[in-house]
Formats: sequence, C-alpha cells, structure tokens
Amino acid sequence: MKFNADEIASVIQQEIEQYDSQLDVREVGTVLEVGDGIARVYGLSNVMATEMVEFPNGIIGLAFNLEENSVGIIILGDYLQINEGDEVRATGKLLSVPVGDAVMGRVLDALGNPIDGKGPLDTNETRPVEVLAPGVAERQPVCEPLQTGIKAIDSMTPVGRGQRELIIGDRKTGKTPVAIDTILNQKDTGVKCFYVTVGQKDSSVAGTVQVLEENGAMEYTTVISAGASTPAPLQYVAAYAGTSMAEHFMWKGEHALIVYDDLSKQANAYRELSLLMRRPPGREAYPGDVFYCHSRLLERSSKLSAELGGGSLTSLPIIETLEGEVSAYIPTNVISITDGQIYLQPDLFFAGIRPAMNVGISVSRVGGAAQVKAMKNVAGGLRLDLANFRDLEAFAQMGTDVDASAQLQLDRGYRMVELLKQPQYNPLNVVDQLIMLFAGTQGHLDSLPVDQVARWESEFLEFIHNQKSDVWNLIRDNADQGSTFKSDDDQCSQALVAAIEEFTKQFNAS
Repeated sequence: MKFNADEIASVIQQEIEQYDSQLDVREVGTVLEVGDGIARVYGLSNVMATEMVEFPNGIIGLAFNLEENSVGIIILGDYLQINEGDEVRATGKLLSVPVGDAVMGRVLDALGNPIDGKGPLDTNETRPVEVLAPGVAERQPVCEPLQTGIKAIDSMTPVGRGQRELIIGDRKTGKTPVAIDTILNQKDTGVKCFYVTVGQKDSSVAGTVQVLEENGAMEYTTVISAGASTPAPLQYVAAYAGTSMAEHFMWKGEHALIVYDDLSKQANAYRELSLLMRRPPGREAYPGDVFYCHSRLLERSSKLSAELGGGSLTSLPIIETLEGEVSAYIPTNVISITDGQIYLQPDLFFAGIRPAMNVGISVSRVGGAAQVKAMKNVAGGLRLDLANFRDLEAFAQMGTDVDASAQLQLDRGYRMVELLKQPQYNPLNVVDQLIMLFAGTQGHLDSLPVDQVARWESEFLEFIHNQKSDVWNLIRDNADQGSTFKSDDDQCSQALVAAIEEFTKQFNAS
C-alpha cells in the first residue's frame, strides 16, 4: 500500500489549524466513606460551604462540613450509587432551583424536578436555594390583610401579607386543613401559593393535591414534596427550595404565600445530618445552630418596601407538638421567630370544635393592622368575650348557680362557639364572615337554640346572596371604612339588622 505524501501533509495541516489549546482545570477529591445520605471526601481543599459538588452518575451533593483533612458532603440523591474511591468534582456553583410561572400548578421534588408526570419545566430561570433575607430598610410594616377564609382566625388572630404565623398543635388536630383552607381562599386574589411538605406520607400529599385540584387551586399553587421516604438531605433542603421559588414572585412586586408542613420534621432531618457529621449535639440532641436553620428560613418572609415593588411573602410554618408541650425546644424556637401562633388544642378538636383554636394561647403580633376596619369594629372584643366565657363555663360546670347577666354571657358564648365552627375546605368570603360575626356579637342569635345555629347560618347566607345582594354589596364596598359597624346609626348596620329581622321571621315560621 502506497502513502500519498501530499494527502498526509494536508491532513496534518488541517489538524494543526483546528487544534485548540484547552486546559481542563478542575478541583477533584476522592470519596473516603459514604452512607446514610452523607459522604466524607478528601482533596477538595478550596471548596466553599454549601457549594455544589458532583459525584459520578450526575448525583449532586452540598459541602456541609469543612474539616481540616476532609469535607463532609450531604448527598442530594441516591447515595447507594456512590462508592468509596469515586471521584468528586467541585462545581464552583451554589445549589439553585427553577423559578417563574412554569413552576405554578406543578408537583416538584426538593430540587425542583417534576414528579407529577406532566413533562419537564419550561423555564431557564433559576434562583439560589440559600439567599440572604431582606434587611430592615428593605421592608415595610405588615398592614395588608391576607384572608384565610376561617372566621375564628380572621376575626381573632388575623394574618397580614408578609407575616409569619405559626400553626402549632398535636398530631391530628387539623393543622394542615387550616393551611389548605388558606390556600383555597386565595382564589382570584393574585396570591401565588407554595405548599412544602416535609416528611409527610406520599398518600397524604396525593390527597392534598387532589383537594387542591378539585377546588381549582392548583392553577396558582406549587407543591414541593419531600416525603417520609425521601433521604434526610432532601427533607432539609425542601423548605429553602420552596422559599426561593416563592421569593421570585415577591421580588417581582407580586404576593406569595408559603406553607411549611412541617418544620418539626425538617429539624429532625437536620439533627440526623448533624449527628452523622459528628457535630456536637445540644438540647434534645439538636445541633446548636438549629435555631439559625429556622430563623434564616422564616426571615425571608417579608413585606418589601414600596421602592422595591411592595411585594410580599407570607409564611404559615407548621409545628407538631407532643402532648401539647409548647415549651419544647423546637416549638419555643419557632414561636420566638414568628409573628404569632395559632394553637390547636386536642380537647377542643375531639369536642367537635373545628378549627380547634385555643383563643387564650393563640395570638397575632400584627393584630388589627392586618384586618379590614369593619372586622376590627365587629370582632374587637370577641377574643376577650370568648376567654371570659371559657372561665365562666368552667365555673358553671362545678354546679354553681350564676346570676342573670352571667347566664346571658354563657348563652351567647355557646352560640358564638357554634358560629365559629367551620367545615373543612369551606373558606368564607370576608363579607360573609362580617355578616355572621355581626349577627352573633350583637345578640341576634341569643334566642336561637344552639343546635340550630349552623342551619341558621347557611340559610341566612343563602338568603343574603339571593334576596339581599344589595346589602352584601353595600358591606363589601364599605368594609374598609372606619365607621362601618361602629355604631347602630351606621348605614351597613341598619341594613343588616333589617335583613336579619326579616329572615328570622321566615326562619321561625319554618
């Protein structure tokens, strides 16, 4: 076989022209040991805290512990595919998740990957999972209501846009339904909702998604799921990932709501990681920085100043207590970070009072600033009246005779408790709430048998909507006027009293 010198020369010349000098500089390390969702790596001497690293098979991890001779990595994926001796590459990037309109209506995992079978996310926008919270100068006071649609909460522990209101109670006391009702009530308000589940059963999450879909709420809601079977690193990261997705809308000048269900499980996942990394344990074996773990998360919820667009991120963290122990480590930590708490009491729940809110312990530190003015006028003394009723009820149960005024207070208290009950997944418009609370607090239900209150409420609201829509519209248009329901001479009060009297005659006749 003959070689053609000209051909060889032309090929060599072509290769020389196409030659591109490229240096592949990267920092690599070696896995020393791996297991239980963490890996210890030797060689990544310049890696930064919370920097992403890449294992073989595309599995990513986060630099968690920077030690003298090795780096502790938490593995965000299947750690069973990683072996001792594998090469680990530093990426020089922070962990980021996809954001934007494309995530709305989807069910995602803790890293923003779709798990609902509806195809990939159509977005190129990303946002780091860990971001500094807005400073004091970048915020404004919470002054705009975020209606939950639950009478007991909107009247006594109101939530404002940009607030952090804790939902706390034992397991199976209705914490999740309160959060879901709030999401359902954001329909047609422009508020984007994010529901982060940490350590929940996958069947429970599927049930929640189904409820949201049936009520048309998935259009404006994103579910971020890190279920009970998910490794601890992903349970830890999920809450931060969801917050980044919600923050994207806040910085665009829009309003967002995020529910963390629940932060007790996230704290447990963080404790697991810390103990595996040999970090010193503190109270209840939690690491010393578990408070910072929650504070840097919840401080990201805020109402931005007008100069920054006035957007807001409202958060409803959920904490599960054991035997009503609100003075345990994690509950006290989160209570001290948040702007109030809704405490759900098992005794009330099992007595059929739903939501089972304990009025004495529940509080909103924003108060009337997060209420429409009419609600402030109607429900201003409701909390105190109910607290007095509870004391009087306990006193009367001992068989003690009470005078006429105390008996009147007891009778009204029983009717108000009945009135504040609300079926699950049935949030009420704020005008409907105002109408019912006015009827209760002004004594229009005092002569009604207690077991008839629920029927009276549903039929009266139907009557107002169908036959007295002018009264409903009048209250809606004047709900934020300071004079509404302030006195008996007020136009709204007179119109509503006339409607109540007309309906009561029909109700009694039936």
